[in-house]
Amino acid sequence: MELEIIDESKQKEIMKKYDSECNFREFNVKLWVAVITVTAVCLSIFHLYTAGFGMLVAIKQRAVHLGIVLFMLFLLYPANKKWSPKGRPSVIDMVFSVLSLATCGYIIVFFDDIAMRAGMANSTDIVLGTVLMLLVLEGSRRTMGMILPSLAVICILYAMFGEVIPGQFSHIDFSYSRIIEQMYISTEGIFSIALGVSAQYIFLFVLFGSFMSASGMGRLINDGALAAAGKSPGGPAKVAVIASSIMGTINGAAVANVVTTGAFTIPLMKKTGYRPVFAGAVEAAASSGGQIMPPVMGAAAFVLAELSGIPYGTVMIAAIIPALLYFLGVWTMVDREARIMGLKGVDASNIPRIIDVLKVRGHMLIPLVIIVVTLIMGFSAMFSAFYGIIATLVISSLRKETRMTLNDLIKAMVDGGRTALSVAVACAVVGFVIGAVSLTSVGVVFTDSILSLTQGMLLPTLILTMVACVILGMGLPTTPAYIMAATIAVPVLIAMGVDDLAANLFVFYYATLSTVTPPVAIAAYAAAGLAGSPVFTTGWYAMRLAASGFIIPFMFVLEPSLLIVRGTTSGALHSIIPAIVGVILLGAALIGYFRIKCTLVERIFLLTAGIFLIFPEMLTDIIGLITGIVVYMIQFKRGKKETVITEKAI
Repeated sequence: MELEIIDESKQKEIMKKYDSECNFREFNVKLWVAVITVTAVCLSIFHLYTAGFGMLVAIKQRAVHLGIVLFMLFLLYPANKKWSPKGRPSVIDMVFSVLSLATCGYIIVFFDDIAMRAGMANSTDIVLGTVLMLLVLEGSRRTMGMILPSLAVICILYAMFGEVIPGQFSHIDFSYSRIIEQMYISTEGIFSIALGVSAQYIFLFVLFGSFMSASGMGRLINDGALAAAGKSPGGPAKVAVIASSIMGTINGAAVANVVTTGAFTIPLMKKTGYRPVFAGAVEAAASSGGQIMPPVMGAAAFVLAELSGIPYGTVMIAAIIPALLYFLGVWTMVDREARIMGLKGVDASNIPRIIDVLKVRGHMLIPLVIIVVTLIMGFSAMFSAFYGIIATLVISSLRKETRMTLNDLIKAMVDGGRTALSVAVACAVVGFVIGAVSLTSVGVVFTDSILSLTQGMLLPTLILTMVACVILGMGLPTTPAYIMAATIAVPVLIAMGVDDLAANLFVFYYATLSTVTPPVAIAAYAAAGLAGSPVFTTGWYAMRLAASGFIIPFMFVLEPSLLIVRGTTSGALHSIIPAIVGVILLGAALIGYFRIKCTLVERIFLLTAGIFLIFPEMLTDIIGLITGIVVYMIQFKRGKKETVITEKAI
């Protein structure tokens, strides 16, 4: 069996179709290529320098970051697909780019003057603040569509006119000058903590991912996964699970993960015998899980750490068991599907030896190890990313196969800068939400309203929060979906006694899983494009494969010891072992194959047993375990009978 890879042009087509963040211009004029290259390299060098040798004052750091990001964004992203020039920026684009530098540059140049005025806005502040607000909204529209900027506009209008709203959501009258002070010349609006996370952490980790990709990390992941699982039944799907989980620790983006690994794994799965719809669903579910897989999770995880005040190293450790349980669930269903269809693995002649893979590229795992060790030692995520990038440069040069040329280095910085644009502008737009909430105190009102609606009961509140996060995530990237949901929902959960880390991770999980939740499941739709399968059906299959991910957050809210860094060791063991068994039974029930093919009644009992085992109560664990054993014994007895009948027939 020859191993096929979907060509690069097809990958780009899929990315542009299903991920609006990839709809940037391909310049046909060398001047503009040079402008973007120089700007992206300068942005990368700026962030590397400040990470290694000291940050600027917070608002200055964020202003430099946003100014250069918006400058590049308006040159790269057309205002409209139909009438905007495709190979060059328009005059309006160039004007917007210059205004972006001017409005952000004003904060840097006149920082002392603004501080002397105690943040009181003058007429210049009001004009430039209005311009920057419009630029940020337009930049968000170009990269992510209308939903996020529309929500931001609603928040701004609420801050301006909320005093006319009757009832508990009314607030005092705020002048436009006061709103500009909040949104433009403070760290409570556009330059809020969300943009700070982008300027301090996210950009560096995106850059780290670009450097790792340039050194051939993708080849190491694909070959290593193929060597580890390729021979087993349904091996290509298991390769997809392993490769996507590891690749997600580098790029942290679901659609990019789907296209990067799916170009290799989806053709392999189809050739082995998996249906196209199932092949696409496997890749989508595994790639979405990459955002929750330590050590380098999705961008929202860094926002989580900053908003909650919990060190990223603690978040990383806490996320390990839930992430492994998620991938165990996907792996179980992939394995059961292979067995029910009688699928084989990849031919041994097409599988590299793991020792050969590690000899050639194994040293590129060292930067990941450095990041993990430095985070555990207590270094900040910024310093860990900085050391990881430096380590990548040094270690990649040790072997010819991974050594980066000057062109590779420049390309990595350009790719990193371009990839970070959408995340940065999303963080800036979410600043409007953060600013409006802190200015009007509407968050307190929401907390009281939700507590009143659910009458203080935890389970209905968790379900309501889950639904809200998934709905938000259907129209927004993971990072803004998490921030908006966390701003409202996390205080409610904490008020009900939920551990702060568990509450934030609960919201984070569902913001992530929205990428495989129909009707808008962008990761599943991208995978369907690669697999040539119906997009909506692929989305539902992906959601089924990700089923354990919809239950696991309830587990660690009810039993925080599952997060390792919370609770006791004995409590963690009591939670983890039944959860492992429960996830396996759940996967078997959803596919319909346990020891042998299941009857409908057996599937119902396995599903019940799996859910009982997943929830951390002694009684439910005992009931679930007994139910699972009974079903196994019934299948064992029926399997022996079927074997005897088959042998007699022969």
